[in-house]
Amino acid sequence: MDGGSPVGPPSRPLSLLLALAGGLATDAAFPDRGWWPLAFVGVAALFWGLRRDGARWGFLVGLVWGLAFFLPHLWWANYATETVPWVALSVMEACFVAVLGAAWAWARRWSWLAGRPGAQAVAFALLFVGVEQARTEVPFGGFPWGRLAFSQADSPLGRAAWLGGEVLVSLLVALAGSLLAVAVLALVRRRDVVTGAVVPGAVVPAAVAGALVAAPLLVPLDTRAEAGTLAVGAVQGNVGEPGLGSFANRAEVLNNHLQGTVALLDQVEPGDLDVVLWPENGSDLDPQTAPDVARAIDDAAREVEAPILVGAQEYPETGGRYNVSLLWEPGAGVVDRYAKQHPAPFGEYIPLRSLLRIFSDQVDRVTIDMIPGTETGVVDLASERLGRTVPLGVVICFEVAYDGLVNDAVDAGAEVLVVQTNNASFGYTAESTQQLAMSRLRAVSTGRATVQVSTVGVSGVIAPDGELLQSTDLFTADQMVADLPLRTSLTPAVRAGDWPGRVVELLALGLLAAGVVTAVRERRTPTAAAPAGDEAP
Repeated sequence: MDGGSPVGPPSRPLSLLLALAGGLATDAAFPDRGWWPLAFVGVAALFWGLRRDGARWGFLVGLVWGLAFFLPHLWWANYATETVPWVALSVMEACFVAVLGAAWAWARRWSWLAGRPGAQAVAFALLFVGVEQARTEVPFGGFPWGRLAFSQADSPLGRAAWLGGEVLVSLLVALAGSLLAVAVLALVRRRDVVTGAVVPGAVVPAAVAGALVAAPLLVPLDTRAEAGTLAVGAVQGNVGEPGLGSFANRAEVLNNHLQGTVALLDQVEPGDLDVVLWPENGSDLDPQTAPDVARAIDDAAREVEAPILVGAQEYPETGGRYNVSLLWEPGAGVVDRYAKQHPAPFGEYIPLRSLLRIFSDQVDRVTIDMIPGTETGVVDLASERLGRTVPLGVVICFEVAYDGLVNDAVDAGAEVLVVQTNNASFGYTAESTQQLAMSRLRAVSTGRATVQVSTVGVSGVIAPDGELLQSTDLFTADQMVADLPLRTSLTPAVRAGDWPGRVVELLALGLLAAGVVTAVRERRTPTAAAPAGDEAP
């Protein structure tokens, strides 16, 4: 068959064009644009572009799609550092999509897939999410940024996170996109146009894709308080200037958050709040080692008559540093703490420092490597009003992208979630709103009210069903007050733990193995059938 024919695989130039357009479309599905249906279009374009034979060609097509997606999606990394680290991170993540392209060239050789376009769509979706899951785990603990699920906070599919977390949401997005490709391919088949067989060939997969997108609307998301409510104030203190100089003036950020804490009294009376939430690095000085900082924080806590959850840095005598969340009780000081368990590689610590210095001196911006904490992200808040201790689930910055850390906190009893983050280094890029979308999905998957509180925005209050109730603008000083429903029940996603990801990875490996076995048999059998990729759906 002619490679450029509408019946067969696309020509090589068209394959690359589809990959380029698909990656760009997928990026547009995420914040700030947030055109979530384009995620289906992006997957469909990749599915179509990968219909040619050959693992090497599949690798190239996947790489183009990956670069077209990650380079714009991770633009904030360029703003925060420089070109080389941004490109290196984007290329590393794009290589996972390239591996997907090569793996699909083998997996689709499985003879059972030949002539079964619906089965091909399911197989491709499983392989896509299997590779996506792998890149959330390796290297250096993985990098989940850009998972398909995180584009669906405003989509009906986002509700599916309650059942199976982002693994299920990503799988539904990938399957809907693959089915869309099957439908479009059926429409352009010449023999369908001649015989009038368009209805079963195109309408059925399109209808199934539509049903998949709409079905999560039936998921029963409960937002009711199960154990009372928690009155919180969140302080976004702001910084003097965006970018790398955000923390250049010592104590400026601390003073901004002290002022913001007192400003809460414009909305509430002293003693009305159960806790005041500060962001990551809300104090740029450690109150445990600086007596003047301790006095200032304690004075603010006494004025609002509420404890403050302070984001700070600790420098142990043994070396290194911790990124910590400190619960400061007025008159008592620090009564509980959480240390970030998953420091960001290349941002908070530098792996392979001596080697990477050859390519960029940006590695020396991180002068002291961060140490990972070892305790689950729960901070116990003693509430006099409720007459009991309320476990707060706390994650710091990029940790919100890792479902295991959040699920562990909820498993350990967390009744609300607090996402403390510092987005000052990323300027007016989409990094903060991308992170807010993750927090919204976390609220759904755990069934917990969530507060994302940032030094500079975007901060937000999120209901347990993912609805954004309040939000702030970037680079403004602002405060939010909210009554959060406390919830104790566990969602199916939390109960499932990491099983959805493990099952998808195993199924993806099984598909690849089936394709390899079929390819080996084909080499031994001259009359073997053509691979499934040459079959027009």
